Amino acid sequence: MKYTTLLIENLDAAGEIALLTINRPEAMNSMNTQMFLDMRDAIRELRERPGMRCVVLTGSGLKAFSAGGDLKERNGMSDDTWRRQHELIEETFLAFKDFPLPIIAAVEGHAHGGGFELALMCDFIIAAESARFSLAEVKRGIIPGGGGIQNLVRAAGMRRAKQYLFTGDPFDARQAHEWGIVNEVTPAGQAVQGALAIAERILQAAPMSVRYVKLAAARGGEVDFHTGYAMDIAAYNVLVSGSDRLEGVQAFNEKRPPRWSNQ
Repeated sequence: MKYTTLLIENLDAAGEIALLTINRPEAMNSMNTQMFLDMRDAIRELRERPGMRCVVLTGSGLKAFSAGGDLKERNGMSDDTWRRQHELIEETFLAFKDFPLPIIAAVEGHAHGGGFELALMCDFIIAAESARFSLAEVKRGIIPGGGGIQNLVRAAGMRRAKQYLFTGDPFDARQAHEWGIVNEVTPAGQAVQGALAIAERILQAAPMSVRYVKLAAARGGEVDFHTGYAMDIAAYNVLVSGSDRLEGVQAFNEKRPPRWSNQ
């Protein structure tokens, strides 16, 4: 399926890794209503693709991952229209967070407002040294509404997150890495390659194991330890009965790569 504001292409011959590109470079990849509709449909399409194992999300060009919401479109927007658009944003961003497979954000250049929030909804971020981040909504009379408050607090810690949420000040890739917001920093222009290298290592793991460990980590991280551990064990016991558990042990003993059946 083709989209007006997005591109989807395969990063590997088997079609197991998809590259999803935000494609409005003339507007610093800012997000308008059509893009939110495209994102909602694209993430559904990727979820249903047979054989899909991992998604890399990036922005077109090296100038910006996404500058956030399209404020030109929003200029003069009525309260009701704004709220309807934001309901679409909430649905779309949560679909990224709840996607059952790993999603890696590869950030080049600017990632501000909703653009940064979308990256934070991914499982982790690989950023080029050129990347710049901010949640400056307080300077526009609102607050981050795409999960950025909760995700930044969880990634960077309460006190540091408050400073940058209160001021809207920007910070760079090195700072983001030091604070635990970004996993790795690459040279400029190499964020997608860095994300792809990790995605290829993910493909070496059993597909069902990756799905279950993502679910347990994501949901378990939001509850107390004992409840989270119970989720771990429930998932563990499902995998114990799978054929991939047998294959993993056999492949190890035979000193060969495993041949996963996703069962």
